Amino acid sequence: MDSFSISLNKFISDTGYCSRREADNLIKAGRVFINDEVAQMGNRYDVGDVVEVDGSIIKPPKKDKLVYIALHKPAGITTTSEAHIPGNIIAFVKHPKRIFPIGRLDKDSEGLIFLTNDGDIVNKILRAGNKHEKEYEVRVGKPVAEGFVAKMSSGVAILDTVTAPCKVHMTGRSTFKITLTQGLNRQIRRMCEALGYNVLTLRRTRIMNISLGTLPLGKWRNLSDAEIAELKASVAYSDKTSTASPKAKKVKQAIVKPKAIAEPIETKAKVKAKEEILDPKKIKSGSYKDFRQKGRTR
Repeated sequence: MDSFSISLNKFISDTGYCSRREADNLIKAGRVFINDEVAQMGNRYDVGDVVEVDGSIIKPPKKDKLVYIALHKPAGITTTSEAHIPGNIIAFVKHPKRIFPIGRLDKDSEGLIFLTNDGDIVNKILRAGNKHEKEYEVRVGKPVAEGFVAKMSSGVAILDTVTAPCKVHMTGRSTFKITLTQGLNRQIRRMCEALGYNVLTLRRTRIMNISLGTLPLGKWRNLSDAEIAELKASVAYSDKTSTASPKAKKVKQAIVKPKAIAEPIETKAKVKAKEEILDPKKIKSGSYKDFRQKGRTR
């Protein structure tokens, strides 16, 4: 039997039959049976158990199907799930199920962003240590000077740090593509500003293995099974407590030398105290120290 177990009143409530308090009242009244036996307060439901209320079998609630969608976000939409913020992305998408965005794409930018109800994959994708690529198309307000690509790709000082190396290649006199593995706040805009350029348009075209393609601005689509499978495979090594990959962890473990087992080191204070205890001149007759000293000399 599956190890999954919840309280019986919660199980009944989760099916939508009634509230947990009402379920408690039904149990106390002897109107609930679990596996053909009268249920008692404190009973738990395990997968496979048969629960009846007033002779009717209560079926387990269906698990909410996981949703993975790709949205071509327009500029002006805020990447937040907070309903009180005007123009929030959830209100814009109007999906029938409760979903939330993975990561962020600033309000002034457009392009690809994922939304889902799979909290596990959100945690994995968001971890900076996973080095997931994100590709952008950028247009700045003036033709770029020589050396721009080298400076952008090698790292720019912003937000009290230096950005990680990235891929940059020009697509026109004032347009370029850039691939990042970081997610600093308004990173590309800040990088350009630091080098003396103002970003006019910014569009994200790819996240990891999934590209924007021909998805129209303001529209969204469900990810295909193949895309979801590849997406999950690419974050399979990720976890919620460490940013290091298995390879990095093995390297770290290999260079950590085992600690030698040593005898406890006594402090000077402890050594001095022992010397005083063993010094006959400092032992007072009838004292506890005298008693301990006599015990040692027997």
